[in-house]
Amino acid sequence: MIRMERLDRVKGMLLGGLSLAAFFLIWQLAAWSMNSPFLPGPYEVLQAFVRLSMTGDIDGYTLYSHSLMSIYRVLLGFGFAGVTAIPLGVFMGLKPSVNSFSTPIIEPIRFIPPIAWIPLSIILLSGLGRYIFLIWVGAFFPILLNTIAGVKRTSPVLVDMAKTFGADSSTITSRIVFPSALPEVMSGLRVGLGVGWMCIVAAEMIGGEPVGLGRLIIKYANLLQIDVVIVGMITIGIIGLVLNYGILTAEKRLFKWRVEVKA
Repeated sequence: MIRMERLDRVKGMLLGGLSLAAFFLIWQLAAWSMNSPFLPGPYEVLQAFVRLSMTGDIDGYTLYSHSLMSIYRVLLGFGFAGVTAIPLGVFMGLKPSVNSFSTPIIEPIRFIPPIAWIPLSIILLSGLGRYIFLIWVGAFFPILLNTIAGVKRTSPVLVDMAKTFGADSSTITSRIVFPSALPEVMSGLRVGLGVGWMCIVAAEMIGGEPVGLGRLIIKYANLLQIDVVIVGMITIGIIGLVLNYGILTAEKRLFKWRVEVKA
C-alpha cells in the first residue's frame, strides 16, 4: 500500500514536470514566432528575475522587498478578517434571529467585488489602512459564511447530550460547536486568504505606494518592460500557491480523518 502511494506520488511529480516543460516550450516557440518585444521568452524573463533580485528596480527595491511588503500587508488584513469573521460567524450560526437580522445587510455587500472598494478606500483611508481594509473586505465573507455553515452542521445529538450532562452554553460552544465547525472554518480561511492575496495585488496597482508586487507590475507596464511584468506575475502566482499549500497542510494535519475518509 505504501509502495503504491509512493509510486503514485512519483508519477504525479513526473506528470507535473512534463506539463511545466511543455508550457515553457510552447511559450518559447510563441516568443520566437511572434518576435515581439511585448512577448519575451523564458530566458529573457529569467534574466529580468535575476536582475530584479540582485540590483532591484528603478527605485532600488528588490523583488524580495516587493514580495515581503505584499505578504506583510495581506497577512495583517487576513488576520483582522479572521478575528472578526469567525466569532461573528459562530454567533450568527448559533442565533437564527441574529442571522435573519444580519442577512439583509451582509448579503448585498458580499456581492460587491473587493476591487470596487478601491476608490472609496483611497479617498477615506491612507497608507497601510487602505490595504488592510481591502484585504479584510475580500477575506471576511468567505470566512464568515463557511463558519456559519460549519456551526449549523453541528450535530444536535451532541448538543443535547452535553446539555443532559449539565454543560452550559459557553462550554457547548467551545467544546462541541466550534470543534465541529473547524473544518469548514479552515476551508473559509483558505478561500479568504486566496481572495485577500488577489485583492492586495490589485490595490497595490492603484494605491500609490512605491513598493509591492502590484506596484511593480503597473510601474513596469507603463515602461513597456514586459519581462519584468511577467516576473511579477509569476512571483504572485508562486506566493499564492505557497500560501494555499500552507493552509492545506494545516488542514490535513488537523483533520487526518477527513483525508482517510476521502481515500
